[in-house]
Amino acid sequence: MQAVDALAKVCADVRPGEPEEGVLGVAPRWVAAPADASEAAEVMRVAAEHGLAVVPRGGETRLDWGLPPRRCDLLVDTRRLDRVVEHAAGDLVVTAQAGLPMRRLAETVAERGQRLSLDVPLPGSTVGGTIATGAAGPLRLLYGAPRDLVIGITIVRADGRTARSGGKVVKNVAGYDLGRLLCGSYGTLGLIVEATFRLHPLPSACAYVTSPVADAGAACEAVQAILHSPVVPSALQCWTSSGQSLALGVLLEGVPDGVAARAARVADLLGSRASIKEQAPEGWGAYPDGTTLIEVSAPPASLTDLLGALPPEATAVWSAAGHGHVGLPAQMSAGDVARALEKLRGALAPHHGGAVVCYAPEGVREAIDLWGPVPALSLMRRVKDQFDPDHRLSPGRFAGGI
Repeated sequence: MQAVDALAKVCADVRPGEPEEGVLGVAPRWVAAPADASEAAEVMRVAAEHGLAVVPRGGETRLDWGLPPRRCDLLVDTRRLDRVVEHAAGDLVVTAQAGLPMRRLAETVAERGQRLSLDVPLPGSTVGGTIATGAAGPLRLLYGAPRDLVIGITIVRADGRTARSGGKVVKNVAGYDLGRLLCGSYGTLGLIVEATFRLHPLPSACAYVTSPVADAGAACEAVQAILHSPVVPSALQCWTSSGQSLALGVLLEGVPDGVAARAARVADLLGSRASIKEQAPEGWGAYPDGTTLIEVSAPPASLTDLLGALPPEATAVWSAAGHGHVGLPAQMSAGDVARALEKLRGALAPHHGGAVVCYAPEGVREAIDLWGPVPALSLMRRVKDQFDPDHRLSPGRFAGGI
């Protein structure tokens, strides 16, 4: 039996792939959209029997991140897996399918006064895609990244078998490492079909305290002052705008009286130009503009070096959680990008930080090392061999050609 016939036998929505559906230019032979987890498992089983290379697709918001797959025989579209499976509001836990947009998940849990404390800066992002890329915004400072909020996960392995870890209550940590392992795996270890998250109550009040800062040194001093004060920010962000001007923003959450007092304290620390508002400043939590996007891991002590290493054309957003993004404009040549990337990595290396290119134009991508040094690469390859011995899941998309 031909592969496409076998796929059609187990999944009602199977069709030939279109060139415009290509993953960084690699067009799929077929596209399958399973309707539930069991159908997804059958699709993966057939793919294994026929030796098909599989690439998962959610909302396509980050499908251009990473490297092109070496081949893409089957694109598995998860957008029909779009249900909230269970919202146990009393336990502050929600279980959702991988294709559910994060916006709909937020709306569902907000009805019970709760939230998944994970701000995702791209509209249309899905549960599975957010986990697979490990995406997080400025709330990461207080609440962590997806790997800190996922307490259970269901995946379909490369051979079509379903695997589950974790549980439906926050205190259940059985198999928790599998959930962490899948976060940031770029679809190379398994097809995520369902995830369980811990939730937090919606705060009754919030305030954003923002202020321009004179230079990198002043920004670093202000960050240290806030982090060593008792105000407990939910998020602290530094960003550059055109002309390399700098600004700081601090998000405070809680009860009205407490938020007001803490906001006043932060405003005192930031100086006379600080302002306090209930609404987020423009661009809060968004990726910086640019045709090349670089994710940086940069702890607070490295902020001065990070800002000093930016080329004049760059824009940047950095969170005190130690992560941020740098945007480089289209007019920068591949050589310019390579030199900027080398300078960033050199500035961050003494702080045990690094820089990874999320996406870039094809000509730039071919001229640079997207991932940079990866100390755990040999371990990652062993994990890949165990989960996907034939290397059929998103082959070549991840660091070291994994």
